[in-house]
Amino acid sequence: MAEKYLGESIKKLGFGLMRLPMKGEEVDIEQVKKMADTFMAKGFTYFDTAYVYIGGKSEVALKEAVVDRYPRDSFQCATKLPLWDLKSPDEMEKVFQESLDRAGLEYYDFYLLHALSKEPAKKAEEFGAWDFIKSLKEQGRVKHIGFSFHDSAEMLDEILTKHPEAEFVQLQINYADWDNEGVQSRKCYEVARKHGKPVIIMEPVKGGSLATMTPEIQKLFKDANPDLSVPSWAVRYAASLEGIVTVLSGMSNEGQLNDNVSYMEHFEPLSESEQGVVKKAVEILNSIPTIPCTGCKYCVDGCPQKINIPAIFSTMNNLNLYNNVDGSKGRYKQITSEGGKASDCIQCGSCQAHCPQHIEIIETLKGCSAALE
Repeated sequence: MAEKYLGESIKKLGFGLMRLPMKGEEVDIEQVKKMADTFMAKGFTYFDTAYVYIGGKSEVALKEAVVDRYPRDSFQCATKLPLWDLKSPDEMEKVFQESLDRAGLEYYDFYLLHALSKEPAKKAEEFGAWDFIKSLKEQGRVKHIGFSFHDSAEMLDEILTKHPEAEFVQLQINYADWDNEGVQSRKCYEVARKHGKPVIIMEPVKGGSLATMTPEIQKLFKDANPDLSVPSWAVRYAASLEGIVTVLSGMSNEGQLNDNVSYMEHFEPLSESEQGVVKKAVEILNSIPTIPCTGCKYCVDGCPQKINIPAIFSTMNNLNLYNNVDGSKGRYKQITSEGGKASDCIQCGSCQAHCPQHIEIIETLKGCSAALE
């Protein structure tokens, strides 16, 4: 099938190798092989990894599950250059070669500057990273060059104006973030399309949050179609957009993979009535009360217990909005490993005296402690 745009003929579900099944500290490679076999058997071909995923073990898993077992022309794979980790420009070649060696490849189909935002984009200019990835393409060591992005639409416009050589862009897009001013999914997508760039979608299920949802939203989806899973609505929403290369889903077990391929093998874009169901889900999400914290951190400066109050409140909001208990508790554990827990509050009141939003922080922390600890 001839492509009108880069990646048009690639099926619209990509295998994200960031959250692979694990056995202790090691990747459960036998399960990954089974997952890759099912994925390929259903006609899917795109695998996404990065130099930093699972401490480098993700690229090795790509080799063992896919590269060593399938003809090279039967799949595409992508990896990414982590500029934030590099101390000098000459490290770029070393890191790229290591990505090739780990995966047992002679070339990557898609190579990305990883997670560009203001500072990494500045570093890309200083290090000559764009010239570096262009040279990789000229040498045939990568087929297509682009970047993944986490910043404002304005910043994206600036990068794409300056670097028309970027052939695609990878964006965080999902129905919960579509009109979110922080993530700017819609605005970023529109900028990419304005520049004529095809889009690879990441976080369609918002790190797993849109796989759970509140009972009310679960019922809404089940009433609309009892045969479809809750996360399927999020993946199909993303894949229904125009100019998409593929939609990446970080699949952690065979169950998730089997569910994803079941509705994406013969993908149908959302119908008008299904778009209406998603819109209703977003309205419900927007009506759920959240802690009105703006993340200004005035409360943190004087806290004798070093409690990261804004991060705890953000996690509590995530729990209330998406009912993602495991994800929220995991994030809470991470936050409190570097500071105090909500239950460590000694009720000195310093935080409340500094809060511009006049949040009853002491009482709210008690609720966070009960729900997250």
